[in-house]
Amino acid sequence: MREIIIRTNEAGQRLDKYLSKYMSLAPKSFFYKMLRKKNITLNGKKASGQEKLCEGDTVKLFLSDETIDKFTEQKRPSQKSIAAPVKLDILYEDKNTIFINKPAGMLSQKAAKDDISLVEYVIGYLFESRQITEEELHTFHPAVCNRLDRNTSGIVAAGKTLAALQELSAMFRERSLKKYYLCLVAGIVAKGGHISGFLTKDQQTNRVSFSEKENTGAARIETEYHPLCAGEGVTLLEVHLITGKTHQIRAHMASMGHPIIGDYKYGSRKINDRYREVYGLTSQLLHSVRLCIPECSGALADLSGKVITAPVPKLFRKICEDKKIQRSCLIWPHGVQEDLEDLH
Repeated sequence: MREIIIRTNEAGQRLDKYLSKYMSLAPKSFFYKMLRKKNITLNGKKASGQEKLCEGDTVKLFLSDETIDKFTEQKRPSQKSIAAPVKLDILYEDKNTIFINKPAGMLSQKAAKDDISLVEYVIGYLFESRQITEEELHTFHPAVCNRLDRNTSGIVAAGKTLAALQELSAMFRERSLKKYYLCLVAGIVAKGGHISGFLTKDQQTNRVSFSEKENTGAARIETEYHPLCAGEGVTLLEVHLITGKTHQIRAHMASMGHPIIGDYKYGSRKINDRYREVYGLTSQLLHSVRLCIPECSGALADLSGKVITAPVPKLFRKICEDKKIQRSCLIWPHGVQEDLEDLH
């Protein structure tokens, strides 16, 4: 007999889902048969498999070690799921969540099987700091709740427990939190605005196109922008990302005739080549600067009402200062005080 105590980061999932992770090689029919025969019990009682697990619950497997091992012998976290520790720029952390200032050039999630992304670095950090064990990784993998393009920097949120991952992901999906970005665009933007329309993605080129009219397969998008400061041929914008679709800000700015500096996919090669030559710039100057969390409870109680901010990267700051962008716009972007007042 094997006894399993459900830990914090495993709570919130159904018993049958948990069993499928714990013994990944077993068919579902095996679990339901064992549950019917009471060879698998929950808190000492017969279970159907539909029950939602809570921290501290006891799952007992009245099975031989040989049977358990047969269904779990290949279930080991690969070394690529636990990346070697790197220095993460942690903006906020509690027992359930962690917010990281992702540098440009790092993937938020794997794009290919052999990639090492922020997810693997977070798992490596939690493993190194003994917040998660190899055994726990059999049934739950911490993951990010939002994604930034590889060459976009800024705030990425991750759930350290299943309940927090589910609740935080729902916030992003339901848009109950506010997301703000800074970007440096070509040309002078005299006033702010609100853009709504539709994005259509070309899977072959991984490009999106913006249209004010709905097309088949198009996703509706909505963006607000506010110019913070104009400099020498450029404008620093704060963008409120109301929806969150692939390349939304980049395509929106380009459709206005103000592409983001450093964005080769949607911007001006001539302009970008000049910045590459002078500054060594290899990524778009787009930075997720602020997340405003609404009042919340449960696994996110410690996060309730907080405003998470991420410092602007050094090269982004240097280029802005060289282009006569006021330094104060990079330190305390427009709207932070209003958001704080809204939250309290």
